[in-house]
Formats: sequence, structure tokens, C-alpha cells
Amino acid sequence: MSAFADRAVIRVEAGHGGPGAISFRREKYVPKGGPDGGDGGKGGSILLIVDKNVRTLLDFQADRLFRADKGGQGSGQTSSGKDGKDLRIRVPQGTVVVDADTDEPLADLVDGDAVWVAARGGIGGRGNARFATATNQAPRRADTGMPGESRTLRLELKLVADCGLVGFPNAGKSTLIAAVSGARPKIADYPFTTLSPNLGVVTLSDDRSFVVADVPGLIEGAHAGHGLGDKFLRHIERTKVLVHLVDVSGASGRDPVLDFDTILEELRLFDAKVAAKPMIVAATKMDAVDDPPRVETLERHVRDRGLPFFRISAVAGTGLDDLLEAMWRQIAAVREMPVPAA
Repeated sequence: MSAFADRAVIRVEAGHGGPGAISFRREKYVPKGGPDGGDGGKGGSILLIVDKNVRTLLDFQADRLFRADKGGQGSGQTSSGKDGKDLRIRVPQGTVVVDADTDEPLADLVDGDAVWVAARGGIGGRGNARFATATNQAPRRADTGMPGESRTLRLELKLVADCGLVGFPNAGKSTLIAAVSGARPKIADYPFTTLSPNLGVVTLSDDRSFVVADVPGLIEGAHAGHGLGDKFLRHIERTKVLVHLVDVSGASGRDPVLDFDTILEELRLFDAKVAAKPMIVAATKMDAVDDPPRVETLERHVRDRGLPFFRISAVAGTGLDDLLEAMWRQIAAVREMPVPAA
């Protein structure tokens, strides 16, 4: 599997504007030929462009400095210098850009075709033809180009998905996303198998589809840095719906009700807005249940909180169709909600 990186710090330096030229044309009866120095070219800008084929910020772990071309120098016959070429940097959809020095949020590149100017190129300097006046017909003055913008940026990736899968390690998140989509995460019988988020596209009948994110498992104290901490929780900030998976097989040796309450509390401590998202609860690994009353107790506990409850086995494929339809109904309802006025 390819490595995953969701944070990076880069330096962007736009090109300086090119200097204007001091030049004189050679014409009879024109003092010293007359000024014909052209302007310098504009420096190249640096643009961040969303590319849906880019999934991670891994490339920025090695390449951290980005410089655009400077503008060319002006020349005689009022010829302007060549503009510097813009530098286009491709980033994943969902990249948040923050000024690394001030912590000021600068851009949220959530749209699939978003383009943002990270640093503007400098304006080219004026050639001496610009300074000719009635009293100074042979100016020997030209401007140097303006410097391009430069700054240090912090890039943070927040995956764009309709639905986020949450739960304890080994709750069955990776198995579920592999069963319902084309995603192929690493799956094993030990905790913290998933060390990075996975995205999968679920396709239903009637041309319906949505994107699911499998977030690495949480444990008690994740908000304080325990386990993998809340390192990946920001990836569910954009999701419309959460599906909370609870292992009821007994293999973990934990109490499913306590697991359920613990994850809810961790979400609340991370961000109350995340905890308040529409939630569906799924009891996983029903094919391996050794204590049916444990499942009944969890279902009563969940339904008492007004949350929908499903019993599934991703391995056996049972209960998945009903769960996916419920996920779609919740997602569709959120999609149809009016956008609040700014």
C-alpha cells in the first residue's frame, strides 16, 4: 500500500518582475535617438490546483521549496520582457492552507476544480520610455522589477467523504469498506491495522453513489493523544453522516455498550459539531456472536438515544444492503438541506 501523509509545510516564492530597459533608438532629429526601453516581464505566480487523482500530501515531504520563474528584462524598441511562467502545484481535494507564521487560514480547497493563488508574481519594472517628458526627452531611468510574494504555508488534508466510519480498533471498519466498495485496505486480526484513512465509493441502484471514509480506530483518551490520538479525526469533519461500528462478537473482551459510549465521548471531546452529526449504529461481526443478549442490550441502549441500529456481518455479507440504504437516506437528506446564508 502507498504511504499516506495529511500534513506538510512548504515554502512558495513567486518570481520577481523583470527590470525595465534603458535604451535609445537611433533616428535623425531625435535627441540621443529617443528613449525606447521596454518594461520588464511579470514574475510567475504560484498556484495550488486541486487534482482528484492526488490522494495525499506525501510528495511535499521531500519537495518543500517551490520557486516560480522571474520575469525577463525589457529591451529596446519598447519590447517588454518575457513573463515568468506560473508554477502549478497539484494538491488533493480537501486541502486546507494555513499561513505557517501567523496560523491564519488562507484557503479551503474543497471544490474539485479549485484554483488558489498561493504567491503572486512581481510586476515588471518600467523601461525608460515610460519616463520621457517634454523637459526630459532622454531619461536614463528605469525601474527594477517588483519582488514576487513569498511565504511559508502549512497544508492540512481533510478528506472529502459523504460518510465516515468510526469505532474502536478491529471493529470491522476496514472489512466493511472493502465489502461495499472498491477500496482495499489492509485487514488483520490485531489492533491498529489501519494506520491511515481509506476512501471507497459505494455504488447503489438507480445511479446512486456516495463516498465512504474509513478512519483509523479510536480508543479512550484519543482526544488526549492516546493510541493514534485524534490525528485522523479531522478527516470526518466534512462528512455528512457517521456510521458507528461496534464489535459484538465478544472477541475483544470489551463491553459493546461501554465501547459505544466511549467513542461518543471521544467525538464530543474532539469537536461537539462532529459528535452532533447524523449517526447510524451497526453491530458488527454478527457471524461470530457468542452471547446474543449482549447484542440486545446494545440495541436497546442505542435506540433509547433515538439512533437507528443495524446488525451486520461484512464477512458473511448479511445486513449490508439495509445498512447501505439507510446510509444513503441520511446522506440524501443532508444533501437536500438548504445551505445557511453567510
